[in-house]
Amino acid sequence: MTTFWIGGRLVSANDAVVSVLDHGLTVGDGVFETLLVRDGLPSALTRHLIRLRRSADGLGIGCPPEDVIHAAIDEVVAAAGTEAVRARLRVTVTSGPGPLGSERGHSAPTLVVTLTATDPWGPTTTIATVPWTRNEHSAVAGIKTTSYAENAVALAHAHSRGASEAVLANTRGQLCEGTGTNVFVVIDGEVHTPALASGCLAGITRELELEWGSAIAAHHESELPYDILQSADEIFVTSSTRDVHPVVRVDDRDLAVGPVSAALVDHFAMKLEQNHNP
Repeated sequence: MTTFWIGGRLVSANDAVVSVLDHGLTVGDGVFETLLVRDGLPSALTRHLIRLRRSADGLGIGCPPEDVIHAAIDEVVAAAGTEAVRARLRVTVTSGPGPLGSERGHSAPTLVVTLTATDPWGPTTTIATVPWTRNEHSAVAGIKTTSYAENAVALAHAHSRGASEAVLANTRGQLCEGTGTNVFVVIDGEVHTPALASGCLAGITRELELEWGSAIAAHHESELPYDILQSADEIFVTSSTRDVHPVVRVDDRDLAVGPVSAALVDHFAMKLEQNHNP
């Protein structure tokens, strides 16, 4: 069951609609955040809303006042009841109704908040490389936009190969990111992840892992070749629904869950248990 908030109020599934002229629908002109609600508490909400506004600023679209967004989230979580024990919360902001083309109209932004229960990921995961690249020079590089068709194609390709996630290089042949994750590799006991200059999204879980994980092992933001996935000692991905998620297969290469990854999984869970909104 999914709970919907749109147009300033909670609505039923049948009433959860936007205009066919909404620019979020016609050209993908919008931004969003996805985060996990655990026992009725949205995880890292403050950081997610800061990034939502930063993404909206990056697109040059308006963003509703923070108190409006907070109120909508509170309503949705309260209405979800037991669904909010573990749920995916999505906050979407578009530039609102506009012309049937790239030019924007003059409407107020559209705000949609949805929540749906979600099952935990398994203890490990698998990834696949893909033949497409992320353009680190794009006008929307590093912005969490609703234009996800590129990700949908890459993820479908990964699924067809039995993997749960696709990982992309950038145009320079460097490791960049997954379709919905950031990627970390462990080399000689030290942890590396692509720097933001690679074009990857500044993931909230990535940010927290860089802050918290140094208690376990040295962490670096690095320029990494794409083929590091074929030789790294350990690999894990991070996201707001996965937390720290060890990788046990890349394409046809099998890996074990190494000691660094295993320790980071436990450490991250402990830190988030101590503070749901770090």
